[in-house]
Amino acid sequence: MLTNPVLLSVLVMTILCLLKMNVLIALIIAALTGGLLSGISLGDSISILIGGMGGNAETALSYILLGTLAIAIGKTGVATILARKIGDIVEDRKVIFVLLIAGVACFSQNLIPVHIAFVPILIPPLITVMNKLKIDRRAVASALTFGLKAPYVMLPVGFGLIFHNIIRDALIDNGMLVKTNMIWRSMFIPGVGMILGLFTAVLISYRKPREYEEVHLGNYDIKEDENQHMTKEHYGALFGSIAAFAIQILTDSLPLGAIAGLAIMVVFGAIKWKELDDMLNGGIGLMGFIAFVMLVASGYGAVIRATGGVEALVEAAAGIMGGSKVISAFIMLLIGLIITMGIGTSFGTVPIIAAIFVPLCITLGFSPAATIALVGTAGALGDAGSPASDSTLGPTAGLNVDGQHDHIWDTCVPTFIHYNIPLLIFGTIAALLL
Repeated sequence: MLTNPVLLSVLVMTILCLLKMNVLIALIIAALTGGLLSGISLGDSISILIGGMGGNAETALSYILLGTLAIAIGKTGVATILARKIGDIVEDRKVIFVLLIAGVACFSQNLIPVHIAFVPILIPPLITVMNKLKIDRRAVASALTFGLKAPYVMLPVGFGLIFHNIIRDALIDNGMLVKTNMIWRSMFIPGVGMILGLFTAVLISYRKPREYEEVHLGNYDIKEDENQHMTKEHYGALFGSIAAFAIQILTDSLPLGAIAGLAIMVVFGAIKWKELDDMLNGGIGLMGFIAFVMLVASGYGAVIRATGGVEALVEAAAGIMGGSKVISAFIMLLIGLIITMGIGTSFGTVPIIAAIFVPLCITLGFSPAATIALVGTAGALGDAGSPASDSTLGPTAGLNVDGQHDHIWDTCVPTFIHYNIPLLIFGTIAALLL
């Protein structure tokens, strides 16, 4: 088990990231390591990596165009006006401010299912407010990741319905008949663990004031004497952003929504035609890195699957379970954590682990409800804390606009501690109680 290529590959990626190696390079090295350890040649590993990158091509394009839209909205100043209004409302109530961000993030998963699309638009203008209140951005990162993850874990709405249907279909495909309305009941207990993790992060771990250097943020700076009256350009930017979200929801295409939003902003004069080059360059600067990481993460996932190490990992773990439900549940969740930490997507992990976990759960005598909790929680584990997950990359993109928020130590490590540990504990409890 200790020589398993998947386990060692994820370990290599984690260590390299903690040592502050660039996430993109760490993913490539980890993929090559996993391939070589499983007997796949270096050339074949690279080919599988590159071939698998297409799995996130639409996501990568979406993030580039989303970044362009965010830069365009920022240039009009409407986001800064919104940030000023929010700052006036919260005053010095830091906890309310952070929990409000968590609430907005939750709505991005169900009420207006745009996932991380709101982060580069809303968060950069709020950096000045955060600095003024001396808010530790690790608390904000924890709040954002909670909102991006907890709703799909617990609620069968928006992205949550998609995630729950994936769990349902994966279990049915592997011989266990379940219904969609069974999923949220089984996932509620693990979700409670995430709620406790959020309040621990906001009220205890990162409540102390933290100083950040005041850095000029260009369009995102909030000036005390700034005119807050809405102009035609501001309304054009608002209409463009609303249209972008609406079209994305109607067509299920974020690239199409972003292009439509930009077009509307040009028509309304919010941005000029000749400024589109600058907007696109700014969008690549803001979200381009995330786009490339998502591409490489998809390729890394392809290499992980090609190694055959997932199946071997489960077989090795089954040998030490000894028929104990407590040990079995905990080990299965650990396996899910390892896989998702590498691949970086809960949605993509569920079908992989369900094929192995469902027969194992049936053999060990776990009920369908307990199996749902194990498969769903094992899939969700690692999404928070993974350097390659959009649930961590998105918050970092918004909070690091002034270069003072580290992706690994300020986003990944805090979210790993406050969400993966509770999910491990409460997921095990759910499997034993259900």
